[in-house]
Formats: sequence, C-alpha cells, structure tokens
Amino acid sequence: MENLLELKNLVVEYKSIKNDSESVVKAVNDVSLTIKRGEIYALAGESGCGKSTLSKAVTKLVKPKSGDILLNGKSILNQTKEERKKYPHEVQMVFQNPYSSLNPKMKIGEILKEPLDINTRYSKTRKQILIRRVLNDVGLAESCLDLYPHEFSGGQRQRIAIARALILNPKLLIADEPVSALDASIQAQIINLLKELRRKRNLTILFISHDLNVIRYLADRVGIMYFGKLVEENYTESIFNFPTADYTKTLLSSAPRLLA
Repeated sequence: MENLLELKNLVVEYKSIKNDSESVVKAVNDVSLTIKRGEIYALAGESGCGKSTLSKAVTKLVKPKSGDILLNGKSILNQTKEERKKYPHEVQMVFQNPYSSLNPKMKIGEILKEPLDINTRYSKTRKQILIRRVLNDVGLAESCLDLYPHEFSGGQRQRIAIARALILNPKLLIADEPVSALDASIQAQIINLLKELRRKRNLTILFISHDLNVIRYLADRVGIMYFGKLVEENYTESIFNFPTADYTKTLLSSAPRLLA
C-alpha cells in the first residue's frame, strides 16, 4: 500500500510558565512515521505523551516548530490557497467527548449541513442526499435531523460526530480518544462502526487511545509515544507479543487483561 500520511522529524512546542519563568515543552519531539492508505494506525501512550498534539498538527489546529507533514506526498505546511480550501475534504477529526463537540443550539440537520455550506457549492438536493447517505453509514435514522444533541445518548452523539466528520468524504479520519467517554458496551459498537466505515469508505484512520484492548482489536499498526517521542512502532501483534522498547513493556504489563 502507498503512504497517505507521512510525518518527518515533526516538532511541536508549547511555552510553559512555572515559578515566574518561561520554558519550552516539546510536546512532539522529532517524530517520524508513515500511515498507509486504507490502514488503521493507532497511537498509544499515557496522557500527556503528545498523541493529541500530533493529531492537532495534522489537522492544522497547531503549528509545528519544525519538521514536515506530507499528505499524498505533498507538504501541508506551505499549501496554496486552493490546496488549503481542499484540505477539509482530505482530513477530518472526531474528538473525545461527544457531549461537548456538538453545538447544543443546533439541530442535527444543521450540524451535518454546516460543513457542506462552508466548504462546497453543492445544491440543496445534493446536500440532502449526502446527509441521508452519511446518516445511513453511521446507523442513524433520518428522523434525528430535527432533534438537538441533548436528545441523544452519548453513543448516538458520537455517531453524529463521526457523521459530521465524514460528510465531506475525507480520505483520512483522525479519531482522538473517540470511545473513552462511553460505556463499555457502547465503546464496542463505535469501534465496530469505525471498522465497517474503513471498509465501506476505504478510509484511512489515525486512532489515538490509551486503551490497549481497543487498540489491539482495531489497529493494523501501532506507534508507542513517550514524552513526545515515538519509542516503538510495529504491526499490532508484534507490539503486543514481542515489544522491544522498555516503555512499551512497562505499558503492556500495567494494562488490564488484554484481548486474546
């Protein structure tokens, strides 16, 4: 498979103030990795290791200090105006908390229509077709379009958030801890939905999680992050059965019983 996303020596820094003195924290520290088209690549590691910051760099929510991010072999850091307009059609993100990621004042139909209004010139009929299609793909009925987010369960809200991310038909979906705020039974439903969407839409997924059980079930390859660095990367079963980095071994040994 060809590479869809490539990170080259990526560095993302934050300024930190402690005891009236300013310091620089490298949230992502010289990370290089590739994600192949059509695969599910998981980033694992404890909270604060840089997983989410890396995803925000890919979605352009934070600006890297140095390094490069390539999508389809082209840098996203020096795009033309036309390329910047097209980027939302290439990369989208699902956030952790379905209770805060949806505007409570907007109906679901408005939430799904908004990205189309902003990023396309589609006709009203075309927009309606795409909305119905994405609702079907995430397992929701059209009757939900006239309802507000508070009228849904957490799992249903996350399905809505996934639908919103997919409405522009992106090639890369970044899922940042998308099931950690959900009950275990609902987690399984969302994970299986992501697997089905990968197959149905030929999606590439960057899946970020601290839950090793979920990662082992879902991912094709895994990268392990520790203090901003990528300390190990391999196919999923190799990571779980034959870890090489000391931190990976510690992470696996401290996890609850893993899936067989």
